Amino acid sequence: MKLTQHFSRFYLLGTMLFWGVSSLMQANAKEPLVLDLWPDQPPGESRKLEAERDLTKPTDGKVAGKRVMRIGNVSTPTLTIYHPPEDIATGTAVVICPGGGHHILAWDLEGTEVAEWLNSLGVTAILLKYRVPARNPKKRWEAAVQDAQRAVSTTRGQAKAWRIRPDRIGILGFSAGGQTAGYTCVLHRDRQYEAIDTTDEISCRPDFAVLVYPAWLIKKDNLTLDDAVIVDQETPPMFFAHAWDDPIRVENSLLMATALKKNNVRCDIHIYSHGGHGYGLRQTDDPCTQWPKSCELWLQRNGWLDP
Repeated sequence: MKLTQHFSRFYLLGTMLFWGVSSLMQANAKEPLVLDLWPDQPPGESRKLEAERDLTKPTDGKVAGKRVMRIGNVSTPTLTIYHPPEDIATGTAVVICPGGGHHILAWDLEGTEVAEWLNSLGVTAILLKYRVPARNPKKRWEAAVQDAQRAVSTTRGQAKAWRIRPDRIGILGFSAGGQTAGYTCVLHRDRQYEAIDTTDEISCRPDFAVLVYPAWLIKKDNLTLDDAVIVDQETPPMFFAHAWDDPIRVENSLLMATALKKNNVRCDIHIYSHGGHGYGLRQTDDPCTQWPKSCELWLQRNGWLDP
């Protein structure tokens, strides 16, 4: 009798331990995976910055009544991988490039909140923490684009492990992140750093792009694209959202879309009468904050949300 009681207690304890460990593993599996982008020092890094931190001050403006996390002094670029629920996963992935003028990264407004939205569509979100502030004053986009090119190649190289399709990898950027995403699309044949390993042998061309109020794709005359922005028939299809009264001029989207049309590259362009700049996905009364609904329809129409 005592032996049977001891056995029952042991069995019960073992069962509780098993399910406890299983629950912990399941909880941990839902946590986003964070990876260093580079195996060693990123290309061209020579200066030391202060410690990476949130630079937001109490006096800084809010967006839709909420604080914005402004991450600065990024020297170690990372990828944070957010997987959607398995029952709605599409196999599509999107690399997210937050904005911030190449000074900071609007980490929640144009990063983590975007990852949550993409996950709700069944899309794997790859949040890129690229280097800020800008390293090269003549090419302020250079370090960011290096990191973005590496991010796309890494994502494609990990397609099987991350349960995504290597031909369904997009890129999404806001403001300076929109410039980063746009340049990654047009410079996919010209990697902006010397290859360091087999990851850099994998294509860094995104399969599609979403550019939300992109910055600095045009020259100061507001009439022509920047010399580095050379659109051709291999440029991936794009979606644009921009407000007419944005201080980062709407011509950035208009001229890029016009170049795509000339090269028979598909695109959607949504221009709103007002709304300014830097709203991310946060909802206000401004019509421009409805862009995610239009973007979802565009993704559906092009098959990127198909299972």
